[in-house]
Amino acid sequence: MERRKYCVYNQTRECFLGLDVTPADTIFSRLRGLIGKLKLGSDEGIWVVPSRGIHTLGLLFPLDLIYLDAQYRVIHVVEYFPSFRIAPLKIRADSVLELPTHTIYSSGTQTGDQLLICGAEEMENKLKMGGAVHLKGPVNVIE
Repeated sequence: MERRKYCVYNQTRECFLGLDVTPADTIFSRLRGLIGKLKLGSDEGIWVVPSRGIHTLGLLFPLDLIYLDAQYRVIHVVEYFPSFRIAPLKIRADSVLELPTHTIYSSGTQTGDQLLICGAEEMENKLKMGGAVHLKGPVNVIE
């Protein structure tokens, strides 16, 4: 079975937040989350759907958290959330992105930003349709 993965692009800041983001959209995958991983690569992450908050119990490293509404608009951010904690619950949240630390800072992501989350091929098509995109920071090429 092929593992699904998504690209996350911040349309407001014109930068990628992750190119290898795995959805956690079943009961088992949401419970497991990132437990068992020793670290996240710079383009990796997990997208917990649905979720109004997460925990890092059993996790060995801190995370950046981005809470999204149903339209993928950023409603709350938490930088450098430590392990063995329970994150705040946000009633308006529809999902939560768990990303490597410093992702929020390096991308400038803020409350109100609009994200685009889709597969690599679909992302490439959407960005082509949207015209020229100026990328900030080092980004891997989508093929």
